[in-house]
Amino acid sequence: MRLGVLDVGSNTVHLLVVDAHRGGHPTPMTSEKDELRLAENLDRSGGLTKAGADALVRTVGKAGAAATRAGCSDLLAFATSALRDATNSAAVLARVRDETGVALQVLPGEDEARYTFLAVRRWYGWSAGRLLVLDIGGGSLELAAGRDEHPAVAASLPLGAGRLTREWFRSDPPSRREIDALRAHLDVELAGVARKVRRAGSPDLVVGTSKTFRSLARLTGAAPSSAGPRARRLLTDVGLRQLAAFITRMSAGDLAELEGVSPSRAHQLVAGALVAEAAMRALRITQLEICPWALREGVILRRLDTLDASTHPPSTQTDRSAQNTPDALGRLTTYEARCTG
Repeated sequence: MRLGVLDVGSNTVHLLVVDAHRGGHPTPMTSEKDELRLAENLDRSGGLTKAGADALVRTVGKAGAAATRAGCSDLLAFATSALRDATNSAAVLARVRDETGVALQVLPGEDEARYTFLAVRRWYGWSAGRLLVLDIGGGSLELAAGRDEHPAVAASLPLGAGRLTREWFRSDPPSRREIDALRAHLDVELAGVARKVRRAGSPDLVVGTSKTFRSLARLTGAAPSSAGPRARRLLTDVGLRQLAAFITRMSAGDLAELEGVSPSRAHQLVAGALVAEAAMRALRITQLEICPWALREGVILRRLDTLDASTHPPSTQTDRSAQNTPDALGRLTTYEARCTG
């Protein structure tokens, strides 16, 4: 079947179209991105502004039309941190549904971590052993750990690169005082979840996903995107510390000139590096491997798993989901489906 996945994030709205079947490898067919920066379009009350909502409606409508033209039999549309945290999320979601026909499902942060973990597990397989997965987004940091397809620990913290840039930096490049203050904040915020993750057992493989981790790895010498998704890419704690010392003295404009850095996200790179550095320090990680699969692939794989509900008795399901229609992401849970919007 041909599936469309519409990911409404803090920075971008990304439509991915794949051909896939149960038990098969999803094959990407087309991909479209729009930079909306929804998290930067919030008013003083924390609600998405009218301009931001207007842009979202236009973009979702365009993506829905593109999915139809591509022949998608299903469109899995979900939103993450920006709409999850917006105080007017329910009204915005209703407007999007009414004006575009696309029902966006808001994923709780822990479910975001679970879907990403599933994608990483499928990419590396059972031979990878116990996994620890980190994903730095624009609004949040997700962590998950375990030896199965469902992680034993899944957590989401409001430590996204974009959010921290807006909340902690006032100068460009950020001042030493701002950097030190953010580092101290990160150490405090990560301490509790790091203890939980460590109690889950020592990982055999540590994995990072997301554009932030890919950019950091590229800047420390990892293979470029032209080498293909199967090229092994590593990010070490030593390389990351050296990189952080370098980029914290650079303006966003200068960072945008670096290879592997998106101009639209250059201003978030320093905060992203500090989050990665703090997470590796708290979790006592010396290196991690970059996985090309993440949340979108996890949603696709989970949807394929649920095509035949008879093979997944409800009593065996342990994860939670944020859908309100069984044909959206598929029935993933023994609980009644719920939507946080």
